[in-house]
Amino acid sequence: MSFLQLILAAVIQGITEFLPISSSGHLILLPALTGLDDQGLAIDVAVHVGTLGAVVLYFWSDVKLAIAGLPQALIGKTDTPQARLAMGLIIATIPTVIVGTILFKSGLSQSLRSMTVIGWTMLGFGLLLYWMDQKGAQTKEADDWGPRDALIMGLWQVLALIPGTSRSGITITGARQLGYSREDGARIAMLMSIPPILASGVLLSAEVIHEANAQLAIDGAIAALFAFLSALLALHLMMRLLRSVSFTPYVIYRVILGAILLGIAYT
Repeated sequence: MSFLQLILAAVIQGITEFLPISSSGHLILLPALTGLDDQGLAIDVAVHVGTLGAVVLYFWSDVKLAIAGLPQALIGKTDTPQARLAMGLIIATIPTVIVGTILFKSGLSQSLRSMTVIGWTMLGFGLLLYWMDQKGAQTKEADDWGPRDALIMGLWQVLALIPGTSRSGITITGARQLGYSREDGARIAMLMSIPPILASGVLLSAEVIHEANAQLAIDGAIAALFAFLSALLALHLMMRLLRSVSFTPYVIYRVILGAILLGIAYT
């Protein structure tokens, strides 16, 4: 793989992982639209590691709370904010892990990696985000997040297994539907992304560990670094802009890209 493609894959993953515009969709489209070779699973693992590091660092205060509350949550005690956050993340992750494992092991996940699917999900779920963002109330804060809302948002997150949907986009859609403010909804969605990114990284690592060699390790380290830096920048900008701007700019981008992809796919 060329250095340029390596950087492109890393930066695209970093920028799009946490913006509501679908990282998986863009990574699938990179070779499809440029004629470059697919970056491969090993680089996918590396960029996932990079973005995981970025979200953990950015939300470190919340991550520390969840880690502190994990022992209590595992034995069913949720009488502290830390334990409630940890339990919420566990509940929200279970549906995605179950369905994601089924899709991965059955091979169905590969059949969804098409330009037509990405075009429709970009367009459809972009419009759904707009509708929920405009119509949704802003009556809840992050501290109101409990098991019921965690399960509902976890079920929304399952839809992100379809390429082009966007994990952050669909969970933010669910948060806005439940009445969370834009900023708190995005914060919850970002925290929810940590367990699935970690799980998918472990799953993909098991598939590519036999390919390990020195050059691949160097390429992976470069990809992880650039993904980390670009994801950290994207997170900072999005969370800052949400104080004064809605999700409409992301929706416009999704609708335009979705329409272009569908035009290409059907012609």
